[in-house]
Amino acid sequence: MGQLKLEERNGELTTIEELPGQVSGDIPSLKAALEAILFSMGDSIDPEAIAQALGVGEEEIRLVLDALAQDYEAPERGIRIIKLEGRYQLATKKEQYPALIRLVRQPRKISLSDVILETLSIIAYKQPVTRAEIEKIRGVSCDHAINRLLEYSLICEVGRLEAPGRPILFGTTEEFLRHFGTDSLEDLPRISPVKVEDFKAEAEEEAKLKLEV
Repeated sequence: MGQLKLEERNGELTTIEELPGQVSGDIPSLKAALEAILFSMGDSIDPEAIAQALGVGEEEIRLVLDALAQDYEAPERGIRIIKLEGRYQLATKKEQYPALIRLVRQPRKISLSDVILETLSIIAYKQPVTRAEIEKIRGVSCDHAINRLLEYSLICEVGRLEAPGRPILFGTTEEFLRHFGTDSLEDLPRISPVKVEDFKAEAEEEAKLKLEV
């Protein structure tokens, strides 16, 4: 195991090996646990809380966190550990901000399967509409399709139906209009009752095939 450098309060660098009896546990395992905790928490966390959770002394936690922070200062690492009033947090290095900005500015690619498109079409033409009404038209559960449409911000909750259980009503969003290049719902092509029946027949066939598998 390589030496782990720590920055003491007097500003000099030392190593865990030069601090006998202060770190008693398995250092690589402790570093892995601390890394997982910092990543999962996201926000800053008090070493005392970590020490209580891991059953390790608070000073040991601080020493190993400082060692981990030294590891992250290597130029090939894109994240670092910062201290905020004695608390520790995993953060992105400022040098990586331009890459993050370019990624965020990229348009999100949306992939819509036939099932999702059918569900979206029903919502667009029947809105505001409940999940039960959508499933009545399609003849099968559409939980997955609705969840994906919500994730893509193509639909949203627009209210509650005044009925037992007050089911959620769904409608389309401005993102839906942008995605399909239309200014208003009134500009959508008219859909015939026959097409709605086609949706229902296709869904029933889909459900039948799933049952036969």
